[in-house]
Amino acid sequence: MNTATLLAPPADTGPATSLNLQIEGMSCASCVGRVERALAKVPGVQAVAVNLATEKARVQTATGVPLQALLAAVEQAGYAAPAVPAAGSAAAAGADAAAAAPGRAGLPSWWPVATAAALTLPLALPMLLQALGLHAMLPGWLQWALATPVQFWLGGRFYRAGWKALRARAGNMDLLVALGTSAAYGLSVYLLLRGSTDHLYFEASATVITLVLLGKWLEGRAKREAADAIRALSALRPATARVRRGAAEIELPIGQLALGDIVVVRPGDRVATDGEIVEGRSHLDESLITGESLPVPKGVGDRVIGGSVNAEGALAVRASAVGAETTLARIIRLVESAQAAKAPVQRVVDRVSAVFVPVVLVLALATFAAWAGTTGDWERALINAVSVLVIACPCALGLATPAAIMAGTGVAARHGILIQDAQALEQAHAVRVVAFDKTGTLTEGRPVLVAVLPAAGHDAATVLGLAAALQAGSAHPLAAAVLGRARAQGLAIGAAQDLQALPGRGIEGRVQGRRLALGSTRLQQERQAPAGPLAAQARQLQDQGRTVSWLLRGGLEGAPPEVLGLLAFGDALKPGAREAVDRLHALGLRTLMLTGDNRGSAQAVAAALGITEYEAEMLPADKAARVQALRADGTVVAFVGDGLNDAPALAAASVGIAMAGGADVATETAGLTLMHGDPRLVADAVDVSRRTYAKIRQNLGWAFVYNVLGIPLAALGLLSPVLAGAAMAFSSVSVVGNALLLRRWQGQGGQPRSSLP
Repeated sequence: MNTATLLAPPADTGPATSLNLQIEGMSCASCVGRVERALAKVPGVQAVAVNLATEKARVQTATGVPLQALLAAVEQAGYAAPAVPAAGSAAAAGADAAAAAPGRAGLPSWWPVATAAALTLPLALPMLLQALGLHAMLPGWLQWALATPVQFWLGGRFYRAGWKALRARAGNMDLLVALGTSAAYGLSVYLLLRGSTDHLYFEASATVITLVLLGKWLEGRAKREAADAIRALSALRPATARVRRGAAEIELPIGQLALGDIVVVRPGDRVATDGEIVEGRSHLDESLITGESLPVPKGVGDRVIGGSVNAEGALAVRASAVGAETTLARIIRLVESAQAAKAPVQRVVDRVSAVFVPVVLVLALATFAAWAGTTGDWERALINAVSVLVIACPCALGLATPAAIMAGTGVAARHGILIQDAQALEQAHAVRVVAFDKTGTLTEGRPVLVAVLPAAGHDAATVLGLAAALQAGSAHPLAAAVLGRARAQGLAIGAAQDLQALPGRGIEGRVQGRRLALGSTRLQQERQAPAGPLAAQARQLQDQGRTVSWLLRGGLEGAPPEVLGLLAFGDALKPGAREAVDRLHALGLRTLMLTGDNRGSAQAVAAALGITEYEAEMLPADKAARVQALRADGTVVAFVGDGLNDAPALAAASVGIAMAGGADVATETAGLTLMHGDPRLVADAVDVSRRTYAKIRQNLGWAFVYNVLGIPLAALGLLSPVLAGAAMAFSSVSVVGNALLLRRWQGQGGQPRSSLP
């Protein structure tokens, strides 16, 4: 009995509601359908999706379905589910590396192809020379000696898989190859035994097997290249970590790290796990994880991501997440999940593939009967039937969609776009409306001090210094903006006494012997402090969506109230926000903004970004309802957000796009996640989806046209088995190669943000 380790979660955790299984032995779209049907029959299985390109099955089950029942179903269908390491583990990285050169007893993966080619070349070469007028045909018994090991040793895989398909009352590519080449080989043996050696077909059967083996090897190489993104991400995590134990430092395997461990990260080392810096300062290169191209300064209290590279300073990091809960492990799971998922368009292909092989067998029999009945040349009839069997192998159909999905998700991950499911990638190409949240999506999500306006007789530095003294002990976001500006200007921040919070209004206290208050317009009006010329400037700032705070003196203890100045706060636009909106407009998309902020702030941001449609003061349910209304006529709508309040709208959208760094529920609800919060990646996501979908259409078009044209040509006797085998191998390689062209894609939201392949 074969055993399997779940990719996520590990197998020894018992029953799971969602798991991935590695499937071995699939060769075409018909195999995919057979595995899906076998797993779907297991009691408790709710949904199954099998991906030919990744050779994985995603199974959703009710609680309590035993893993062994699933493995038994796979084996009864004629396939294997071998043991594989959990995703994101060090063992997984090693397994991926080993998969780059699989073979028996340490032999390289190309040895069957090379051996088959060496045995087949003496058979095929005389046929090529004959076209040039040279006759160098080998004796019949020598042809048999060369062709037999190719047919039954190197081609044994087709017999084994074909027999399993027959036992399961199904058909696949292997069955077609086995039947076709066996017919050509058997006819040749019959003619040889009869003493007729002028027209033997050993070279046809051997060449077809060699070409199919070559095509599968090239296909495997191409699929491994498409999965390079996952292998590169898996390789980011070091195998060991240097952990502080008392006064000593010891090396521990990464799997033995525990929450709270103090991990020492020396210059040049990769950070072993997510955590918080407790000692040291340095710059970290996070480009391979977040896509941020520049090293990020880090100090005590800052969070770090496992897999990032430490630059110049030694750090001590307290582990806050280990194993499968780290950011890197979650990214790997997202990419794997997207690559293993089945795009909606693939369902059409699956329905076609379910009846494809039986139809081909009928066509081959019809071809044999037609030729034998009309010409009486049963030898020619058999060869033409063999050509139909060989050229009709549905490999290209099965690979057309998953190969493009793999390549598209991989190149998107390189540029900081994580695609959680294939449906989101496919739907994004049809997006016509993009709705944005404002705060944290188009803006930085934190207030900055944009203006300090002193009243007559005062200066801006004095107003800022007094305001900073009042705010020195506050954790309020506006206080952080004031203190940040004061420190940036090198102001000495005095001490305040008798501080008292004014709920809903501001704060007051004594600074340099003066009683001061800093607060809202409501506070200024309640204190009846005359604003003078600043009143008009305050209204103008508020119309622009700014938040205004007034610095007041007096108003208590009999002192007349006086306005010393005002401070205006705003939420700065993200650097790429305007470019992001412009690019979406250039792509022909309609944009609008949905925000819970006030109308003045919404109007100012929309005007700055060139967004003509916006709605303000919206509750989370309002945003979701607006998105649903946009979709009512069938329009494909994307919603971009980052916060907890964006989750309903993200779920309501055709495509939810979350900014990483926001609320976890937002990224869990969305189909796409932008790793470093750059709004320009929205247009990149639409663009890569369009290009991926174009590759799917091209691949499916090629696969269908290939069969529509190839089968009739073979049936009419215009294609020999050798040409049919070459065409079949070329079709599989061509669709995967076409999909790999996606790896050249470069997003326009900046330079590539990682060096992943």
